[in-house]
Amino acid sequence: MAVQALEHVTIRCAQLQRTRDFYVELMGLREGARPDFPFRGHWLYLGDVPVVHLVEASDSAGAWGRDEIVIPKAADGTGSFDHVAFRGDDFAAMRARLAAAGIAFKERLVPGGALSQLFVPDPEGVLVEINFRA
Repeated sequence: MAVQALEHVTIRCAQLQRTRDFYVELMGLREGARPDFPFRGHWLYLGDVPVVHLVEASDSAGAWGRDEIVIPKAADGTGSFDHVAFRGDDFAAMRARLAAAGIAFKERLVPGGALSQLFVPDPEGVLVEINFRA
């Protein structure tokens, strides 16, 4: 038995609302239903799937009563985790949206020309890659 799909990424946020706004207003995700957890956060959806979970960084594992689970502090980083990637549909429009918002980003054309990419850090420092297929 093997895994079937990537369900979601969770980002611990020191700037919860600012990070939510980044993914909703700039990336185009939508905020949706979230269980009544004992800590603040947002679930952000692509279609019907909550692919990005945001959790307030000040919360601890103790809220679940599971002190044996160690949750790293936001400042500790995520080890070897490098970035999360999304598929985009309009390179020029996303580039213009990021530029208009004053967000720093980098562009890359993958050798062979079939894929253009934008790289942008979110407010928590997570690198977001957006891929645009020719």
